Amino acid sequence: MNKLLEIKSVSHVYHTKENETIAVDDLSFDVFKGEFISVIGPSGCGKTTVLSLIAGLLPPSRGEILISNTPVKAGSDKLGYMLQKDQLFPWRTIEKNVFIPLEIKKKLTDDAKNYGLNLLDKYGLTSFRKSYPYELSGGMRQRVALIRTLVAKPELLLLDEPFSALDYQTRLSVCDDVYKIITEQNVTAVLVTHDISEAISVSDRIIVLSKRPSKVKHIFELDYGKTTPLKRRETSNFSKWFELLYKEITND
Repeated sequence: MNKLLEIKSVSHVYHTKENETIAVDDLSFDVFKGEFISVIGPSGCGKTTVLSLIAGLLPPSRGEILISNTPVKAGSDKLGYMLQKDQLFPWRTIEKNVFIPLEIKKKLTDDAKNYGLNLLDKYGLTSFRKSYPYELSGGMRQRVALIRTLVAKPELLLLDEPFSALDYQTRLSVCDDVYKIITEQNVTAVLVTHDISEAISVSDRIIVLSKRPSKVKHIFELDYGKTTPLKRRETSNFSKWFELLYKEITND
């Protein structure tokens, strides 16, 4: 497998006038093309800091982060970032929300627009393309947010707890939808989540971080293949994975 993301001995220190806080210390792991990786750890361990470092929003204090052998930088075409809330603009229609990344990158060509419209069609949102966000359910809005992120064809998709704003039942359904879209579009994904069950349901590998300052405590490879998240939850070993990962997080 080809490495897409390389995190090499990365540390990050937050500085204030009074002191400094080491958030990440000597963090190293790789992500291969086509993988779905989840990052979990104790509350406050710095999961979102790790995602911000990968996105180039924070500079490493030490070490380096490479995407396709190139140092990461904010706004890279190689990256897509999906937030906890959909952040759709209420005054724009669904299709115009999807086109936002293309407008920002000055790539709003006919081919790019057609690609975005085809994604809306493929994932059941064509009839809502002229609608406004308030007319859609929370789950549908999250699908739109994902399509908006994918329309610029990023190589690496970063997901910052994208289902946390949804109720439990909707979260299960949307997780299935999002997983299907990501795998069908062959996008490599890194998910940060506090939800152990969610991590098990989507991941090829799960990276467990230690308490702050974050280091890689353990990396687990799951053997589910590309089974859907809901079907994974129905398997006999799902609870065993949950128990194992829970102990890893809490026994620090």
